[in-house]
Amino acid sequence: ALGNLGPIAVTVTHHCSPGRLNERLVIHAIQALAVVASAFLAIFWSRTVTVAGADRSLPFLVLTFVLSSVCCTSTVTFLPFMFRYPPQYIRTFFIGQGFSALFPCVVALAQGVSQLECKMVNGTKRPEYLQENFPAQNFFWFLFVMLLFSALSFLALTRRRTDPQQERPPKEPDGAAAAKDEEEKHRLYNGGAPVSEEEVQVEERPAFWTRRNVYLLVLLAVSNGLTNGVLPSVQSFSCLPYGAMTFHLSVVLGNIANPLACFLAMFVVLRSSAGLGVLSLAAGVFAAYLLALAALSPCPPLLGNPTGEALVIVSWIVFTGLFSYLKVVVGTLLHEAGHAALLWCGISIQAGSLIGAVAMFPLVNVYQVFSRAKDCVDECYL
Repeated sequence: ALGNLGPIAVTVTHHCSPGRLNERLVIHAIQALAVVASAFLAIFWSRTVTVAGADRSLPFLVLTFVLSSVCCTSTVTFLPFMFRYPPQYIRTFFIGQGFSALFPCVVALAQGVSQLECKMVNGTKRPEYLQENFPAQNFFWFLFVMLLFSALSFLALTRRRTDPQQERPPKEPDGAAAAKDEEEKHRLYNGGAPVSEEEVQVEERPAFWTRRNVYLLVLLAVSNGLTNGVLPSVQSFSCLPYGAMTFHLSVVLGNIANPLACFLAMFVVLRSSAGLGVLSLAAGVFAAYLLALAALSPCPPLLGNPTGEALVIVSWIVFTGLFSYLKVVVGTLLHEAGHAALLWCGISIQAGSLIGAVAMFPLVNVYQVFSRAKDCVDECYL
């Protein structure tokens, strides 16, 4: 949650000094910071520092905060920067974002954290936790390699030479009036690169804050609040009562559904406001079901039944896939509204994620609203 200080700083800079923030340099800076922080995390993650008479994992907390700031800030810098490119680039951007969640997830599951066996000791089942397959620093070195590859890829993208005509969005309608409308719609393009932020604000502000655009931003904030804040906080509560395998399949297949849904948006873009609303409601139904399972933990319905296990896995896949598709479509539609729209797109993503995380933190960690199942204890049949 504290990582959102980065997006706040970028937003304030855009507002107070329009056109002064060089997005390309900011992206290079935060990517370099991410690479260095992940390398330091791999080296110093286990070091402790004495604070107020007790050993604290201060290096781990500080470096994790740096990485979270980089992750949050990237959303409000990458998306406005993508205004330089055609809408197809926005969709591939979200595909990459989906893979950035999938790859570390698969590596973490391969590490085998929290795997256990239930063994009988004096007539009582006791959990015996298994050794991880590889140490934590190997996982952090994997993050280092992934972030380094990302930084080099962005450097290659910025050095790519393109024909300005290819960068300019195509003019589909015919006729002089339609051509003029298209020219007005895309006049912020300047040979494939955006005009200055000051010009963007002057041209876009009167036209951007329409009911449709506000509606799209609200949908984006709500969807990200659920996918990045609310549901991840209770995923273990909704899945683990059905078994560790159910939890692992829900995590992996849900993260696979993310880039697949983004890939689908490369070919099918739902532009209807009503259709997007129906899509959100459908995803919200699955979200409500998963929240209900978490609230009923450790004794959810259909416990011990293959149908219950299948339902929770399918719910995570459909929930993640629908909201991932919605996010890409909204990003594509806001791309057409201009540079400032993409900035607000990133702000909505982070604002929704922040609100969702902050709302769930006291419920999960302070008030203990959700109950975790005890290892090797059949509480529901006692």
